[in-house]
Amino acid sequence: MYASVCICFGNLTRQLMQVADGHVVMALEGGHDLTAICDASEACVNALLENELDPVPEDILNQTPNRNAIASLQKTTEIQSKYWKSVERYSGCALTGTQDQEQEETETVSALASLCVDVGQRFSKEGSRPAGEPMDEDPAL
Repeated sequence: MYASVCICFGNLTRQLMQVADGHVVMALEGGHDLTAICDASEACVNALLENELDPVPEDILNQTPNRNAIASLQKTTEIQSKYWKSVERYSGCALTGTQDQEQEETETVSALASLCVDVGQRFSKEGSRPAGEPMDEDPAL
């Protein structure tokens, strides 16, 4: 995973260069892990120099984006599009397709779970569950 993160930094820098028509300024922030800073910086500098970059691994590309990250990107794009014409085309970009898919998957899992669990089930003693049932320490619904 560590190497993938550095690869992502390099590829993200390359994408930013395309959006900003090559006008990118970078600043190095201090951190706790010098090796990680060096490797990520090297990937970014390689992108700035237009050197060939390692491709982002498929498993990283296929991950479901974090909802908070999507919201942050949308808000940032909305704000920056007022000042940067190159970002304007991304303003209002539909990043929610993944959110819709994730919501649909969540609803499906919830529906299947409700078929498997009798929420109205009563136990002999209030607040207890049969021995061996998962989550024995949780109170009964």
